[in-house]
Amino acid sequence: MPALTQAEVSPTADVAANGAVATAPLPSEDISTARPRAGRVRRAIRRIGSAAEWMFGILSLVVALAVLATLPVLQFLSLGYLLEVGGRVVRERRLASGLVGVRKAARLGAIVLGAWLVLLPLRFVSLMVDSARLIAPGSPADRGWTLALWILTPLAVAHLVGALLRGGRLRNFLWPRPIRLARQLAAPGAYAAARDAVWEYVVGLRLPYYFWLGVRGFVGGLVWLAVPVTLMAAGQKAPVLWLVGGLLLSVVVMYLPFAQVQLAAQNRFRALFQLQVLRDHFRHAPWAFLIALIGTLSFAVPLYLLKIEILPREAAWLPSVLFVAFAFPARLLTGWAYARGERHKLLVPDRPRHWFFRHSARLAMLPVAALYVLIVYFTQFTSWHGVASLYEQHAFLLPVPFMGL
Repeated sequence: MPALTQAEVSPTADVAANGAVATAPLPSEDISTARPRAGRVRRAIRRIGSAAEWMFGILSLVVALAVLATLPVLQFLSLGYLLEVGGRVVRERRLASGLVGVRKAARLGAIVLGAWLVLLPLRFVSLMVDSARLIAPGSPADRGWTLALWILTPLAVAHLVGALLRGGRLRNFLWPRPIRLARQLAAPGAYAAARDAVWEYVVGLRLPYYFWLGVRGFVGGLVWLAVPVTLMAAGQKAPVLWLVGGLLLSVVVMYLPFAQVQLAAQNRFRALFQLQVLRDHFRHAPWAFLIALIGTLSFAVPLYLLKIEILPREAAWLPSVLFVAFAFPARLLTGWAYARGERHKLLVPDRPRHWFFRHSARLAMLPVAALYVLIVYFTQFTSWHGVASLYEQHAFLLPVPFMGL
């Protein structure tokens, strides 16, 4: 029997002229190269979904803070969160660190939106029941819509509970999976797992911490603002008081945003009044402080236009969305400036920035603060609350005109 050549033994090999063996690709190798492509597609879809969830979390966070800002007492949660934004940037020295709890806000927003969508048919049927009873009580239409309401109500409640037990994501509300839910409930320890997950989520919100931080930030802000704003308010009877109050307020607005960031970063009320520490940080990042001050005051000025006309209490959260949306980047800027000064101070503690940058930043801050104070003074003639609106310093206090609530 003749000996087989190497090419005959391996059907996937070709013998080259120089004796080398070149292996041809097998059909199975085409399948293996297709699998990584499918994996890349899945990863790309996951990244797109993660980015969409993050954007939805930002929107949910702004709306939640706006709603909280219109509720008495709970307003301090909104202020405390905004202060923590700057404090987190200082502690972790990353601008992205200021976006606190975005994923948690996305989950809460998904629960609210999903529950609203699930209850939408139930609300429609309820309206039809009321209309049928009003037009023709006891008619077949009345009995039919009432029966539909009795049937839909337990189904909607069961679906809501099931969606929450499955994770509370938006897809859980849109796509019911009763068989999988039944298996999940039948698994040992299902109740304990759900209870622990809810508890961990609630504790992770850190509501007592934000509330206490907001209270201290509000009280400290009032301490800073009370004297100059009161003098400005009394300026209608004695113009010299307005001048003195305006000069004091110009100085206060150059310190207060960074003092509140210092409070959030150190979590100490006394840090609000440590001016020497603020000056040291300014000397190490003067232009960063100037940029942050310009951004903070620029974001605050347009919001005074929303106080020209008083709004009903039910619609107060609508302008609060803009208040929060403008306050958010302002807090990020102040945290970034303070962190920049702290980082440079740690690297070269005995070498502040060149005198030109320090003095030029100081000279630029003065007209910016004076222009802001002048605008604030004239807002008392356009605001619904008159002179009392001078105390509504939403750039430093609650992110909403609190006296109007």
